[in-house]
Amino acid sequence: MCGIFAYLNYVTPKTRKEILDLLINGLKRLEYRGYDSAGVAIDSPDAKDMMLVRKTGKVKMLEDEITSRTGDLDVDGITSVHCGIAHTRWATHGQPSEYNSHPQRSDDSHAFVVVHNGIITNYKEIRTFLQNKQTTTFESETDTEVIAKLIHHFYKQHPNYSFRELVEQVVQQLEGAFALCFKSIHFPGECVATRRGSPLLVGIKTKTRLATDHIPILYGKDDTIKDKKESDANPQEHRPHGRGEIPVLPRSDSTSEFQPLEDKEIEYFFASDASAVIEHTDRVIYFEDDDVAAVKDGTLSIHRLRRSMDDPHAREITILKMELQQLMKGNYDYFMQKEIFEQPESVFNTMRGRMNFENQTVTLGGIHDYIPEIKRCRRLMLIGCGTSYHSAVATRQLLEELTELPVMVELASDFLDRTTPVFRDDVCFFISQSGETADTLMALRYCKQRGALIVGITNTVGSSICRESHCGVHINAGPEIGVASTKAYTSQFISLVMFALVMSEDRLSLRPRRKEIIEGLQRLDGQIKQVLKLDEEVQTLAKDLYQQRSLLIMGRGYNFATCLEGALKVKELTYMHSEGIMAGELKHGPLALIDNSMPVLMIIMKDDPVYVKCINALQQVTARDGRPILICQEGDTETSSFASKVLEVPRTVDCLQGILTVIPMQLLSFHIAVLRGCNVDCPRNLAKSVTVE
Repeated sequence: MCGIFAYLNYVTPKTRKEILDLLINGLKRLEYRGYDSAGVAIDSPDAKDMMLVRKTGKVKMLEDEITSRTGDLDVDGITSVHCGIAHTRWATHGQPSEYNSHPQRSDDSHAFVVVHNGIITNYKEIRTFLQNKQTTTFESETDTEVIAKLIHHFYKQHPNYSFRELVEQVVQQLEGAFALCFKSIHFPGECVATRRGSPLLVGIKTKTRLATDHIPILYGKDDTIKDKKESDANPQEHRPHGRGEIPVLPRSDSTSEFQPLEDKEIEYFFASDASAVIEHTDRVIYFEDDDVAAVKDGTLSIHRLRRSMDDPHAREITILKMELQQLMKGNYDYFMQKEIFEQPESVFNTMRGRMNFENQTVTLGGIHDYIPEIKRCRRLMLIGCGTSYHSAVATRQLLEELTELPVMVELASDFLDRTTPVFRDDVCFFISQSGETADTLMALRYCKQRGALIVGITNTVGSSICRESHCGVHINAGPEIGVASTKAYTSQFISLVMFALVMSEDRLSLRPRRKEIIEGLQRLDGQIKQVLKLDEEVQTLAKDLYQQRSLLIMGRGYNFATCLEGALKVKELTYMHSEGIMAGELKHGPLALIDNSMPVLMIIMKDDPVYVKCINALQQVTARDGRPILICQEGDTETSSFASKVLEVPRTVDCLQGILTVIPMQLLSFHIAVLRGCNVDCPRNLAKSVTVE
């Protein structure tokens, strides 16, 4: 949801065209996050004003608009110090339009402009406050515009404040989730960024090495640990309420610096995601909630609004491991198609260095020290949203079998709505591809406050869930650009299977079962390659289904999660109604839908413990003139005799069948979407990283 990209060059000569190209390419790297409009803000050619270019639709339309205005923008002019900000907007307040697009401005003179990812929940109160204080005219319907106007209000009250200090005053008044990046004509060549609940990082590019790999955290001079203890004893709300002037923070002048050792040339890239900066630099700093990062005279400083007891003293530079090639489509037409076909490699990478197939052991370094505590827990809770939730459903049965612990699987949003009881001896797993999913992150904080052990399962190093968990497993699936998750699902699945194997390593009675599963994992990448050879058969099947209005997907046992995930993929990509149904529930309502015109896809595996029950459901469908499409094991002629069409997958151990059966569903949804003319990589109304509740 929403993408922020800002570029600041200091003593680094660039043409204005180069700066615009950098901003546009940064936005293109963030397109996968989902958006409906885009915009950029750069200095005017005389550096006395600012130029905003905003456009609804794709980044390409913004690029075309910029091309058509090359004369006004003076693209050949050279500047050695400049800050430009850019944004892709996913509409939350106000429909997609140019005046609702970001950057949002404070006034006609562009005194301050801001880009924002998130939702400000108290924007109406701030709007009312500003309208009462002055004759403020609001141009847009967005919650973001109040931020630009509020900082302008503070500037008029305190014209001697630094840019960073003004932003600190603004952030104190905001409630909700946000990542913000500011630019101002009053502070040329400066940029200030902050976050709370939404992701934000800065990439750093220099010709020489930096003075340090750690940036010290700075606080207001009146803020001490003593103050912290006193405030704990007398808790106050985060945002002051009441009439009168809004209080401001004490100001401090800091001499701490972070800059190159020799040459002063430096470039900063602020972004919502590392994928936008990797082509420029591999050195990034991930910001924490309430960090305020300011670049002035080429020097980056990080300040915090308040000190807490567990604050680290510095932010460390992280070296990115991803490569630009991973963010390209290669020989594929779509990112999703590429990611489906990358699964033999992604599942192998998930197991690399963790599975020792020779001596049949599993090592998960990220949670190794916590295993004794996990074994003593009362219950396991697996919490996620969407596809991540389905990976938990897929592995719940195996976790119950190998850990002999109660396992709860929860949708994060519902978990919070119910204020579910959580205890100190619970272990809570939070599963998220991006590590920034708002509902999952809120559920994590809810459980952490209640003393539970927090385990993160994510695909993004440095994400909020990674940083806020006690321990965790990085699934190593590689960057996933397509909005509909594919390879992350199978890697989450395998990560949870490996956890179950770790938990049962000292159980003699489970040794044969563990051996069977480990041998199945060893064969898995080769079997996935075999399943991917069904692509042409699936494409043919898609041609029969793409004009249908609905698709029912049925299974039970280990394959029920595949039904849920398959139905979600069909809904996400094709905009066709689809429903994943537990086959055991067929007689309790869904059977009424069955006739010769209703497409039904069933997943039935010969070696599954519930095979006989699945056959009963299959016969009930055929008895009502249903014409089921089957996914079954290779060579299972008995089951396939009931089907109108069949997709055969290799045989594997029952608890791993869901990995092989979900891939035909991924391919099917992909091909139906292509045939229906849908946007495969960025389905309508959806975002890759859901950073608002």
